[in-house]
Amino acid sequence: MTSLIDQFKYRVQKLKREVYTIYFAYKDPRVPWYAKVFIACIVAYAFSPIDLIPDFIPILGYIDDLLLIPIGITIAIKMIPKIVFEEAQERARDTIEKPVSWIGAIIIVFMWLFTIILVVKFVSR
Repeated sequence: MTSLIDQFKYRVQKLKREVYTIYFAYKDPRVPWYAKVFIACIVAYAFSPIDLIPDFIPILGYIDDLLLIPIGITIAIKMIPKIVFEEAQERARDTIEKPVSWIGAIIIVFMWLFTIILVVKFVSR
């Protein structure tokens, strides 16, 4: 019987591999433009060093990692042609380095700043 921690590690590795897969599929010209836009958003968020909800916030901090990213990946996979997805899966298995999306990080920072500004304006009324 596998432990809960082993199951969690397996799911994290699978999620990471799926993010790599859609990242490589994004680069393929056979993927429709609308799928590329969606994939770009998911990959940028997944590889961003900053989360929409910071992980240090109990329970809520992991909701984006446990729900939003897997749901986004599932939708993205359905948009990718099967042959492209299979090729991207193979390439993802061989990949070691993790791309970092600084654009995704900048977007998240601006979202937080905007939220802080709104809260400050609301509180100062």
